[in-house]
This record gives sequence, structure tokens and C-alpha cells, in this order.
Amino acid sequence: MLSAIRELPHTERPRERLKSHGPRALSSAELLAILLGSGSEGHSATQIGHAILGSAHGSLRRLSSQPVAALTSLSGVGNARAVAIHAALELGRRMAAEDREDGVPVRGPRDVHEIFGARLQDLPVEEFHVAILDSQHRLERDITVTRGLLNSSLVHPREVFREAIAENAAAIILIHNHPSGDPTPSPDDRITTDQLVQAGKVLDIPVHDHIIIGRGRYLSFAEAGLL
Repeated sequence: MLSAIRELPHTERPRERLKSHGPRALSSAELLAILLGSGSEGHSATQIGHAILGSAHGSLRRLSSQPVAALTSLSGVGNARAVAIHAALELGRRMAAEDREDGVPVRGPRDVHEIFGARLQDLPVEEFHVAILDSQHRLERDITVTRGLLNSSLVHPREVFREAIAENAAAIILIHNHPSGDPTPSPDDRITTDQLVQAGKVLDIPVHDHIIIGRGRYLSFAEAGLL
């Protein structure tokens, strides 16, 4: 077995293949090898890439949820390489979140999932967001209200509507993720939603929906008849 990328024929090296055929022609392990730059301790960068993927059972999604320390426990992966991998995965999430054109109205739960799903579905802790909408149902601003709660996203109406009032919001949509991957609302989710809906009625800022992001799926309170 070849122990180093430099021993491969020039046209078979990951960097050369990417330049000739584009990134989609490469395996995930080869793309990781390019990030790593070089091998170490008798293993090629591609072999280390395979080991990194193996630690996440072949899933980039699982890999992105691992802490930096988990990656640095692998042979050939130091702190700088682990950080670079996490940075690349985060860039991929952010690119996915930018797919929707600015100024396009948010028409329903599917649109909300397109905007928020990629960056929230794999987080190891909950984040609670408020989407501020203008009178044309366009997303004016995304506000992160809470971050880092392990089991619930309990928030006070004051924290949600302070920014909504400041932005002259015509309406808001609530969004948070479930790290378990299951978007089924908890009792706390239902209580929090009811409180925020009632507060919105008092302030004349309607809550159009509450979307819970799971892994590859979502639940809409409005669609489920829970608002």
C-alpha cells in the first residue's frame, strides 16, 4: 500500500484531481486529506481522512457535532487540523443557509426550514431564534435569544419582543432546534409557545409559527394545529 500521497501518480493526487475534475469527483476522505495538507507518522493524508470519517461512522453530520478534543485524540490530527476541519464544516453549513435569495417572502414552514435547518439541525445544544418579518413577510433579521441550553428553550417574552419592537416587526416566527433530532414538542415547548403567542397578541405583533428543527425534518406548530 502506498504510504504517502506524493507516491501516487501525479494525476491521482487529491489536489490534482480536484483541479482537473472538480471537488465533487473526490471522496469525503480525499477532501479531508486536502484540508490536512500532509500525512504523518507513516500514514498518508488520505488514510488519516478515512480514520477521521471512521470515527464518525462515515457521517460528516456526526463529525461536525464532535468537539475539537475528540478529533485531536486521533493519530495525526492536532489542534490546528481539528480546528480547520470544524471551520470547513461550518462554512458548508453557512453556504447551505445562504441558498435562499434575500428579499424572498417567507411563505410557510418549509421556507423557514430552508433558512434555518442546515445550521441548527446538528447543534449539540439548543438555540432559540426569532425571525423578524416585515409587512411583506420578508425576513428582516434573525435574532438568537438563547444558546446552550441542553434540554429546554424556556425564554421570557421580554427577551423575544424587545428586539421585535425595536425592529418594528410586522410579525415573528419562533425557531429552535432539538439536539436529539426529534422535533416533537416538549411540554416546555408548548408552554413557552402559548406564553409568546399571548404576549404577541397584547403587543400586536403576531406569532405566525413556531418551528422545531430536528435532524432532516421539522415540526410546525401552525401546521400541527398547536398555535
